[in-house]
Amino acid sequence: MELMRVENVTKTFGTTQAVKDISFSIGEGRCVALLGPNGAGKTTTIRMLTGLLKPTSGQIRFAGANEADAFRASIGYLPQTPPLYGWMNGLEFLVHCGRASGMTAKAATTAAKELLVRVGLEQAGKRRVGGYSGGMKQRLGLAQALIHKPRLIVLDEPVSALDPVGRREVLELLRELKRETTVLFSTHVLPDAEELCDDVIIVAAGKVAVQGALPDIRREHQQPVLELQTDGSALAMSWVDRWLAAQAGKSYVVEGTRTADGFRLVVSDVPAAQRDLLQALAEADIAVRRMEFGHTSLEDLFMKAVASQ
Repeated sequence: MELMRVENVTKTFGTTQAVKDISFSIGEGRCVALLGPNGAGKTTTIRMLTGLLKPTSGQIRFAGANEADAFRASIGYLPQTPPLYGWMNGLEFLVHCGRASGMTAKAATTAAKELLVRVGLEQAGKRRVGGYSGGMKQRLGLAQALIHKPRLIVLDEPVSALDPVGRREVLELLRELKRETTVLFSTHVLPDAEELCDDVIIVAAGKVAVQGALPDIRREHQQPVLELQTDGSALAMSWVDRWLAAQAGKSYVVEGTRTADGFRLVVSDVPAAQRDLLQALAEADIAVRRMEFGHTSLEDLFMKAVASQ
């Protein structure tokens, strides 16, 4: 079932077009990653989806909402830097957020206590928020986004400013959340998207470059890759340069890249590439540390999509 639909949405600031005629949909119960480099329009898009910015043109429709602003109560939002009140303790802050969303004092207090347990802040609930670590603040921000039991959770770069421990804690929480509700999160960290999401929307220069279910995108865009690592000697690297140059005219070679001690080759015919490479290595007596066949990743697709805009 479709939860949200974005139709030909554009956002202009003065003479700058930050978002350019984008269209996509978010299915209920899906975890969606909004990907793109800095300045691609991710935050502007998210602020329009959450009702904080009005599109210059186009429409955003939310299932069950008849008016443009009626869906805001169904969305939980965590901005990149959560606007927390350092003088409050964690419990007070969550109760305040619950009351601001229309909950009664009793319901807000009950929900706040439950959420503190869920995000691992039960012992810190009576401590001032100003003394929380970055990971604790992000988990509290997630709790405030959940306090009113929204149908859609929207998170803007939820782990970008965290250390490895805080990042892992928040990712584990997101893994739990995606089993219960619809999640949309923006990021430029591709492994996070591959680890968590069902669907991907890649934006570049304010436009949607690629979108769809992650397995479908992989099937459509994935290509075989051959990676070779030599011993890095001058002899080996001289051979690598000559061999790569010779592959430029081969029909099975899509693209080749020299690495620090070898190369990475995107190919269309794995057996042909393997046969030629093994023969060439044997003839030149080149020491090989690693040879691996795999496939292009989401990062490869991301870089190609960004470069094409």
